[in-house]
Amino acid sequence: MIAIITGDIIASRKLTDQGKWLIPLKNLFQQWGKSPKDWELNRGDSFQLEIKDVENSLKKALQIKAIIKKTGVVDVRLAIGIGEKTYVGESISESNGTAFINSGEKFDSLKKENISLGVKSIWTNFDEEINLYLKLIGLFMDNWSISSAELMQIVLQCPSATQEEIGKQLGIKQNSVSGRWKRANVNEVLAVEKMFRKRINSKLR
Repeated sequence: MIAIITGDIIASRKLTDQGKWLIPLKNLFQQWGKSPKDWELNRGDSFQLEIKDVENSLKKALQIKAIIKKTGVVDVRLAIGIGEKTYVGESISESNGTAFINSGEKFDSLKKENISLGVKSIWTNFDEEINLYLKLIGLFMDNWSISSAELMQIVLQCPSATQEEIGKQLGIKQNSVSGRWKRANVNEVLAVEKMFRKRINSKLR
């Protein structure tokens, strides 16, 4: 069982400097695997990424969301497909299986559903529950400011960091971190990520 994240950058043409989102995104992907086997950028502003540890797939999608929202200009659509990989190609775009099919089908439905993050797996009841949570947290994630996205990126990278330690990284006081924390709805995002992880682990047992 693997997860495939299919994504594209929303409003990328608004940016004259595509490197503003492309360089940090590539740097992030390079921490997770090698191109083109594990991840690949296609058509300039779309991409695919394989996640072998399925329970971490939402966390990684949230990290992508935060890094893109940090630009302050563009946003990102992300579809997580969970399933099997039945054919291994030389690149991720040549590989196949239910994880790829589920990711592609969910990605195609994101625009129609007017959401920017969704999941499709082999478990219908799991999808119904998690997609409801993702739709709800999407209401504020889509409106993250640069400072909210910056904070969320650190929280996801360093989950054990205290607000004081985060403040030192950002160069702000602890009470300012607390304000940003509330505005970014960090607790709600982390609660959904935790529930996703819990539900996945119960399915994989």
